[in-house]
Amino acid sequence: MPETATTATAVLELGPSDTAEVDRIARALCSDRHPVDAPEWVERARDAWDELPLALRRGVRRFRRHSGPHGVLVIRGLPVDGAALSATPSRPESVQREATVAAAVLTMVACGLGDPAAYLAEKSGALVQDVVPVPGKENFSGNAGSALLTFHNENAFHPHEPDHVLLLCLRADHDRTAALRTACLREVLPLLPEATRDALFAPEFILRPPPSFGVDNTTRAPQPLLFGAVDDPDMRMAQIATTPATPRAEAALAELAHAFDTAARTTRLTPGDMAVIDNRITVHGRTPFRPRYDGADRWVQRTFALADLRRSRDHRPDDGYVLTR
Repeated sequence: MPETATTATAVLELGPSDTAEVDRIARALCSDRHPVDAPEWVERARDAWDELPLALRRGVRRFRRHSGPHGVLVIRGLPVDGAALSATPSRPESVQREATVAAAVLTMVACGLGDPAAYLAEKSGALVQDVVPVPGKENFSGNAGSALLTFHNENAFHPHEPDHVLLLCLRADHDRTAALRTACLREVLPLLPEATRDALFAPEFILRPPPSFGVDNTTRAPQPLLFGAVDDPDMRMAQIATTPATPRAEAALAELAHAFDTAARTTRLTPGDMAVIDNRITVHGRTPFRPRYDGADRWVQRTFALADLRRSRDHRPDDGYVLTR
């Protein structure tokens, strides 16, 4: 598969003093005894965002306004308190409920992008989720697997899919082979013939929840994969959860998959690296790796962000952060 150097992706490198300042603020946030999912804790994280170093806040703000040609921002030098990390979790549905430095960093940056959010059907609605290999789930096409993870927008089937996906690396895999794969529609669209683009804008695709949401028996109407401005559209698709409803759609989906592979970029995250993905225009996946299940496997934590939380109000009881349907 094609691989492009990470230097082509937007990178924000924090200096030692900025890293120390983020660490100080995160640790102060951890002194709050509320769990990460409590609205009170999220409110404190939102206030703490305003105290973070200017370079970090400015970089995230600019990315939120326009995510660039690749739709990914890699922030390097974030604190994750590596010396205090426990063994990498290996149980299904693993999440982070207690306040930690890494959870504080994720939540603060999510507040800088909008608001953190989660979906009750996935990982019990936890705002900070573990992406770790689980024994017996090697070939699972989701966050518990270690085989090739195909391209997808997170929760593309949902009327309120995340605007941004945040992936913070706490621990790399043993062999340093696991890599984040991304492909941005802004690079992919010029590779497609006009007829293919027209087909992708047509309501001829059925989107279903990913395997991590469990069994779905809902009857779903076909919808387009691309929508919005013709010259810079948004996208909703997941390779394993998108079914073409017409022969034209089937051909267009195959061409789109080929274009994704052609434009794919890889980024190997190391501890303290956070990838912020514009989920509206960029699909992501992961290269395969070999876990050892020895407590030192790859450990990434994930948080979703919604730029306009108000739009999903009818899906969030008590105006909370978890979408229950």
